[in-house]
Amino acid sequence: MAEITAKMVADLRAATGLGMMECKKALVEAEGNMEKAEEILRIKSGAKAGKLAGRTAAEGIIAYAIDGNIGALVEINCETDFVAKDTSFIDFANQVAKAVVIGNPADVAALADIKTDSGATVEELRKAVIAKLGENISVRRFERYETDGSLVTYMHGAKIGVMVEHKGGDEQAVRQVAMHIAASKPQCVSADQVDPALIEKERHIYSEQAKESGKPAEIVEKMVEGRVKKFLAEVTLLGQAFVINPDVTVEKFLKDNNAAVIRFAAFHVGEGIEKKEVDYAAEVAAAAKV
Repeated sequence: MAEITAKMVADLRAATGLGMMECKKALVEAEGNMEKAEEILRIKSGAKAGKLAGRTAAEGIIAYAIDGNIGALVEINCETDFVAKDTSFIDFANQVAKAVVIGNPADVAALADIKTDSGATVEELRKAVIAKLGENISVRRFERYETDGSLVTYMHGAKIGVMVEHKGGDEQAVRQVAMHIAASKPQCVSADQVDPALIEKERHIYSEQAKESGKPAEIVEKMVEGRVKKFLAEVTLLGQAFVINPDVTVEKFLKDNNAAVIRFAAFHVGEGIEKKEVDYAAEVAAAAKV
């Protein structure tokens, strides 16, 4: 039997908002599998989708570069927020974004060999910045768009960055949509882009919940399909209520402004990365005993 730690219970409780004993029982039933335990709790209690996948821990910044019809969004990570604000680190991030635009690398590994404006490769420049600042620095990910339409970016400080490819509409209207994306975190533009496996997983959870209602099968089916439809509206850009005017959907706002979003990239610094927790009090106590 897998060991169920207090931290696992606490993490599951934070993700679902349910009681400690409920979370512990679910973890035991799931043999320590966090994702399975969350699904069990959702079926039994009707809890909403959790926040495990979106936990933010790592430091760094988002940077972007646009050259005509080509744009890039990059995430560069470091160890502390202090270094994330250093001008050398910020300059490195901007150089990486430009290198993605110009070099069109296939992936992060290929990006390392692309030349920057400084004349050095991305990897050479990364090592130089590490030597100067004394922290581990890494290029985590990037998105590069080349379009026959238009590109708009929105930066919320340096921690959140959004790049939108669109056709039609004015830049200000599309930037408002980019702000919405930063705030509401849609997974994709429209329902047809949602992973079928994810839809089936949600349908299974809703079906198990609905069965416990004791209602006739045909009513259960309608309940499930209604929940699936609501889920799709929540995770898709076009289906979400527009944050600036919740009385309309983003789809309606775009239509009213004669604009269409083709695709978007949205990065939140450190999203999905678990930073090691350091117990400084324990470290100091241990050092004092030496």
